[in-house]
Amino acid sequence: MSIYRDVYSACIYTRLSRDDSDKEEKAESNSITNQKALIRDFLSGHPEIEIVSEHEDDGYSGVNFDRPGFNAMMDEIRSGKVNCVVVKDCCAIMGLNQKDLENQGILA
Repeated sequence: MSIYRDVYSACIYTRLSRDDSDKEEKAESNSITNQKALIRDFLSGHPEIEIVSEHEDDGYSGVNFDRPGFNAMMDEIRSGKVNCVVVKDCCAIMGLNQKDLENQGILA
């Protein structure tokens, strides 16, 4: 039994644009591996968040939502399997870089 009132069913989502990829012959790029490590480190301090799935889009642009990992994650949200998405930063979902976020007033 959890000491937390709410326990979240989370999906880890990672993405790296094809233009930024160092994938070459590896199964996944270093950036994807690092994103997952940072997320898991963050989640180690949050027992109220239970990881139920992981999805990635390695080599996909974030300028549209036509990405297999993103669509699988959205299916899980719609079905109720997932009620929390954990990303390294919002750029993974939206495809914006830090300068784009600053220009929009999201980051200072």
